[in-house]
Parts: sequence; structure tokens; C-alpha cells
Amino acid sequence: MSNFIDKAKITVRSGAGGNGVVSFHREKYVAAGGPDGGDGGRGGDILVVVNDHMSTLLDFKYKRKYVAGDGEAGGGMRCTGKDGASLTMKVPRGTVIRDAETGEIIRDMSDDTPFVLCRGGNGGWGNKHFATPTRQVPMFAKAGLPGKSREVILELKLLADVGLVGFPNVGKSSLLSVASKARPKIANYHFTTLFPNLGVVYVGEGVSFVMADIPGIIEGAAEGAGLGHDFLRHIDRCRLLIHVVDVSGSEGRDPVEDFEAINAELREYNPELAGRPMIVVANKMDIVEDAEMLERFRAHIQGKGLPLFEISAATNQGVRELMQAAATELAHLPPLRFYEPTYVERPPEVDTTEPLTIQHEDDVWIVDGPWLQKTMANVNFSDFESRNWFDRMLRQAGLFDRLEEMGIKDGDLVSLYNLEFEYQR
Repeated sequence: MSNFIDKAKITVRSGAGGNGVVSFHREKYVAAGGPDGGDGGRGGDILVVVNDHMSTLLDFKYKRKYVAGDGEAGGGMRCTGKDGASLTMKVPRGTVIRDAETGEIIRDMSDDTPFVLCRGGNGGWGNKHFATPTRQVPMFAKAGLPGKSREVILELKLLADVGLVGFPNVGKSSLLSVASKARPKIANYHFTTLFPNLGVVYVGEGVSFVMADIPGIIEGAAEGAGLGHDFLRHIDRCRLLIHVVDVSGSEGRDPVEDFEAINAELREYNPELAGRPMIVVANKMDIVEDAEMLERFRAHIQGKGLPLFEISAATNQGVRELMQAAATELAHLPPLRFYEPTYVERPPEVDTTEPLTIQHEDDVWIVDGPWLQKTMANVNFSDFESRNWFDRMLRQAGLFDRLEEMGIKDGDLVSLYNLEFEYQR
């Protein structure tokens, strides 16, 4: 099981923007060349893409921190600094990205669209941006904005149409092997399957589906007992469940009790699974020892109105008919489930007690400070609510009161890193 990892917690950080520079054009025979300080480069993004050649999150077991490159500082002659290198993380198809703090879904990586998990910080403006008729020699530039850091949980949920569930050693792996080209390890002992196996079942021309053998679920699996707890999540996307029950009596187990025990674990893990379409399979019919127990099991399943197929995976008896029935059922079921994002970006907690630095250059008021820089990196200025929240933060910090005490006038420019606005009372 050490090679199959389906959950990982990692830290990601996008790159910081490079600083803008203060520079003036100096060239022989060119008088008053003016400011030509270039902007800093943009920080690199953290990107997530699907890789269909991956089937596990094993890579994220050994490397837990992913950092994109920082942007470089600008240069003279209006040269913009080089952008930081973006970092691309590859994950198996079906990986769900969750916020580590809240558990909310950020993205379901089940399509081919790359996802930007963390955007890099913008580069700072060089002094070329701040030249005006009344301020021809701006002696200031802006620092780049920091990158964004966050903890996320990667959770793999297999993309399978059909999930095989049941106690260990009931014949799920054998059924998958004869119904598809999958070659799972098969033996006569509990917990043979230590990780989910996938197989494509071809029923006829143009008719096929993906079937997953979910490792042995036992009583108490929903609370963490056995191996089933680790892999119950892989049933979430399955449109149809095939519940395999050993009716041979060779191990002294009661098939009715086994059937109800597994269903109870599915309900405990996710109540919605109780209503998932299900086909019941009575396996090992070739070695049945107690005909009365088998008849009791038949009556129990019929009483629940569930379809029952009696097969022997070992001899291939009834397997084709079962797969045809599964394909017929799938044709009437909705497509595979995809998880909609539930994550809502929360405003960062801001400690506004540290005073801001204010410089007055001609008609420009330049405001700097670590908390201001961090806050601006998390504000979406194209969103009205975000702008209002940012305005409240500035008022709460007493910035506007300080500016008025220092003599700011209506129409003066206030410069906050990469944001400039005219001051109005």
C-alpha cells in the first residue's frame, strides 16, 4: 500500500513580484532624458494540470513544499524585469483540491483545463510611471507584491462508472480480472487488494465502462477500521455499485449479515451512497455448501427489490450477463459526478497596528508598509466588495486621518504600490 497514496497535504507559494527601479536616462547630447526606471517582473504562478499517466499521489508524499520563482527587479532604459518561472504540478485525473483549513473544495481536476492555484505577485512600478509635468524627477519606485502561500489537501477520487464493494476475499478481484483486462493480485487470503484496481469492461461495439475494485471494507471501516476507510472515497464518483457477496459458506460467514454490514458502512461514510443504484452479486456459486442459506439470501435481496445475479467469477459463470446488465443500467444513469467548488476566498487577517510610512513628493503621497503590501496582494480590485473591504481597512488603520493631518488636498495622488487614486474627502 506504500506505493498507492490517495491523499496528501502540501504547501504552495507563488513567486513575489520584482521591485521597480529608480533610474534616469543619461546619454550624450540628450538633455533632460527623464526617468526611465523599468517595472519589476511578475512572480511565477502555481499551476495544476492533469496527467493521465499518473494513478497515485505518491510524488506528494516525499515533497511537501512547492515554490514558484520570484520576478526580477526592473532595469534602466525602461527595461522590465524577467518574470518568475511558474511551477506546474501534475496530478492524476480525478484529484480534488481542498483548502486545508476549511476542507472546502477549491477545484476538481477531472478535465484538461490547467488551474492556477496561486497567482504570482505583480511587479513593482519603476519611476517612469510617476513622471508628471509638475513632478519631472520622481525619486521613488514601488516594491513588488509578495506571492501567495497556502496549505492545500490533494484527494484522489477514482473516475470509475462502477464500483465493486464487499468484504475481503469475496471475489471482487477475480470478477474484475475476468470481466476486463485488469490483472489484480488474486489469492485466498484477506486484504489481497491493498489499493484500488481499475479495469475497462468491453460489453459490445461502442459499449464499455470503467470498473473499480475497491479494497476490502470491513465493519467499522467508516470509523477507520481496516483498509476500507482509506479507500471509501473512491466510491463517491461511481454511478453504480456492484455488491459482491460470498454465498458459498466456505468460510462460515452469513451472506445476509455480510450484505447488511457493508451497506451500513456505506451509509455511515456517506448517507447518499445508500440511495446509489446497486446490483447484488452472489459469487462462488460453484462451491455452495448450504442451499438453505443461499435461498434465505435470495429471499432477502428480492425483498429489497434489488437485482440479483448468481455467478462464479472463478469459472466465468454468469459474468457476461452481469456486465451486460451493468451496461444497461449505466445507460440510464447520469454521468460521472464532478465536484463543484465550494471555497470562498476569505479576506486576510490584517494587523493594522504597525504604522505606515508616508512620503510627500510634490503632489504625490507615497504610502508603504509590510501589512499594506501583504493586504494588497490578496485584494481583487476589479470586485466592488473587495474594494470596499480594502477601503475599510485603510480607514481602520487611520491612514486618511494621518494624510489630512499632514496636509493632503483634494486632487492629490495617493500611491499604494501598484495602485494610484486621487484623494477626495
